[in-house]
Amino acid sequence: MFEYNLIIMEKFITDVFNHCGIRLTSSQVKLFTTYESELLIWNEKFNLTAIRDREGIRTKHFLDSLSILVELKTPAPLRLIDVGTGAGFPGIPLKILLPSMHLTLVESVGKKASFCRHIAEFLQLENVEVITARAEDLGQNPAYREKYDWAVARAVASMPVLAEYLLPLVRIGGAILAQKGESAHAEIQSAEKAIRILGGTLRKVASVTLPGIAEERFLVIMDKKAATPPQYPRRAGLPLKKPLT
Repeated sequence: MFEYNLIIMEKFITDVFNHCGIRLTSSQVKLFTTYESELLIWNEKFNLTAIRDREGIRTKHFLDSLSILVELKTPAPLRLIDVGTGAGFPGIPLKILLPSMHLTLVESVGKKASFCRHIAEFLQLENVEVITARAEDLGQNPAYREKYDWAVARAVASMPVLAEYLLPLVRIGGAILAQKGESAHAEIQSAEKAIRILGGTLRKVASVTLPGIAEERFLVIMDKKAATPPQYPRRAGLPLKKPLT
């Protein structure tokens, strides 16, 4: 079975090494193969993601998720929270590569959160918590506020909104990472006020290239330099309606 997994995933294995500098073990390949199959099965019933072909899942979900590992090395997370995770991206692929990391997945849509619970259990991933909630509510919850080394999000909201979702969740000295498209630089400019108010500072914007994907991709990394004022995040829905711009 391991040999079969290695054969069908050969291009993915090569892409992960070429673009992320990581050599996947046979055990990790098996986990990704199982994840892929379960996602396809659930997608037929619950429409978890618009990407429904195996090659698309490997590149646009798995490889795209793993592309952020280069930035997570400084420092490597002991505790990471993934906000708006959908079907588990980027959190679960990261957990497969960083098994000792404590992972919290946040998803407000019940069917997607249910899939995340299922796949974490099915893959026997330890220290994975799945929460069906809004990021604004977690940011005001003492059990989660400023408790994480890293907070990450992919395709969730514009940067002014995302800063208010993520920065309250990371400790001082921690960082947030947003996966963005071609609008990344414009969004950063519009988020300068929010970043300053919420205790963050821009570290870098890194370009990401994925095989067969023409669209521009960027990783926006911000460091948490000061405590987030207690009034932030505001109540659920307000950051989206009235961003801090």
